[in-house]
Amino acid sequence: MSLTSAVKEIRATREGTWILTAQCPSRLGTVDVVTRFLREQGCYITEQQSFDDSASERFFIRTEFRPLDVDQGGEFDAAAFEAAFTHRASGFDMTFELTPPERLVPVVIMVSKADHCLNDLLYRYRTGQLPITIKAVISNHPDLASLAEWHGLDYHHLPITADTKPEQEQAVWSIIEGCGAELVILARYMQVLSSDMCERLSGKAINIHHSLLPGFKGARPYHQAFEKGVKLVGATAHYINDDLDEGPIITQGVEAVSHADTAEDLVARGRDIECLTLARAVALHVQRRVFLNGNRTVVFQR
Repeated sequence: MSLTSAVKEIRATREGTWILTAQCPSRLGTVDVVTRFLREQGCYITEQQSFDDSASERFFIRTEFRPLDVDQGGEFDAAAFEAAFTHRASGFDMTFELTPPERLVPVVIMVSKADHCLNDLLYRYRTGQLPITIKAVISNHPDLASLAEWHGLDYHHLPITADTKPEQEQAVWSIIEGCGAELVILARYMQVLSSDMCERLSGKAINIHHSLLPGFKGARPYHQAFEKGVKLVGATAHYINDDLDEGPIITQGVEAVSHADTAEDLVARGRDIECLTLARAVALHVQRRVFLNGNRTVVFQR
């Protein structure tokens, strides 16, 4: 999904489009149960994507729709819609989520010293390119406080050592829980989260990694890539889990480089790709286009 598509997607949603996402075991009639119900409810489908995974034997569907009564000056009763669809979906062991138009997903951003991903997200937030509301910025360093404060955001400096890690993570969790954040964005937060924190944030935290996983782990990844003479640099956005940098992948970005590029050139290009890839992953997540499927993802692109 391009950034232009992401902006169009957001604008379309704000113009009255609801999103219904659902998944269930593979079974005959799974598409019909959604489309027939929407027709009966007087809802016009504007976009629909579905996927049946033969490996996991699970079915996934994402539908955007516009209630026609609203177009005629009526009101859409979301509670009644959900109650009725719950009854219909129960016969398919289907779980679902209904997302209203204009909903801004509350997020917390975590960062260390590198500012490029944070700066990019703040710009997209300020210009309305991402349907999110940033509740707080958390860092283990004080360096980026002025950047967050310029945007009118709370900045929490929570230093961490090996001895204070449990206390620091509890403070982080208190902020996340206290502000009602539904998504945590690790915008180059250079700390390994504990198993307990990973479990708490399962499916709710997106990390950006500075390569096409798996590869070039550890310090100075672009310099490692330079020494190996790589011809591609990239970035991976993924959900976190307890296996370091091995969580379910949402999206990846890549760009060709050549023998003429220096290590510093690779760093600069890599930063740009990280920003773009992370923003794309956030957009996909908040627009309910990503489904967890074991350690893999189903991603419905625009």
